[in-house]
Amino acid sequence: MKHPIVALVYDFDGTLSPGNMQEFGFIQAIGKSIPQFWEQSDSIAKGQDASNILSYMKLMFDEAQKNGMRLRKSDFRRFGSQVELYPGVREWFSAVNDYGNRHGVVVEHYINSSGLSEMIEGTPIASEFKKIFASSFLYDECGEAIWPGVAVDYTAKTQFLFKINKGILSVRDNKLVNESQAEDKKRIPFPHMIYFGDGDTDVPCMKIVKMFGGHSIAVYNPENETKHAKAATLLKQERVNFVTPTDYRVGGRTYEIVTSLIDFIAADSKLHALSKKH
Repeated sequence: MKHPIVALVYDFDGTLSPGNMQEFGFIQAIGKSIPQFWEQSDSIAKGQDASNILSYMKLMFDEAQKNGMRLRKSDFRRFGSQVELYPGVREWFSAVNDYGNRHGVVVEHYINSSGLSEMIEGTPIASEFKKIFASSFLYDECGEAIWPGVAVDYTAKTQFLFKINKGILSVRDNKLVNESQAEDKKRIPFPHMIYFGDGDTDVPCMKIVKMFGGHSIAVYNPENETKHAKAATLLKQERVNFVTPTDYRVGGRTYEIVTSLIDFIAADSKLHALSKKH
């Protein structure tokens, strides 16, 4: 029997890392405080009635130029290497992969983030992901960032779920993802997806995954009561299946939930195969 593929899809900021990735070096390098940067970004978005994602990307670009900073992919990755991760994140992927292998499941990991793919690529966990779906810049012939290339807001995030569902790894594609495809031909059925998120931009994805039979997990920083309350509200509103702290160490609640879901998916796949056989 073909081993089922289980897709673990993660938001990044606030989900795998305790903060927005720009807060771990970039904002300090342009001489601003964290509140100053986000207040200015929000002001641009409100004043122009514009996208919050495009506004923060514009501000990063303008402030870098103002401070004589080059913005090449290597510069973004250097800032990405400074991003902090929650407890257990570095060891999480190999632990879950090993568990899946032992229980007849292939585990794949994906990022679905409004942050910058270039910075995520600089983190020590970048190689763990089959695909990083995130915002990014366009670059000139000298390798300098010149314009936003991809801006991932909460609605854009939902399209990537359907790309994962159909096995499409191109960000640019808008043809294959919209083509009709039989359910049994889709590479990763929604019931085989587990979505991790912490904020408002994740709510549509959480709801879609859960609605189509997958499993949504609202994570929260246990040191942030507001985040805990938000996660509890999502559970009460039945937008997610589980709520758990952002602790990814083996033996913790998050690990227990995910390994139990892997067991469930493996058993369900086996029963489905047997019913088709007989």
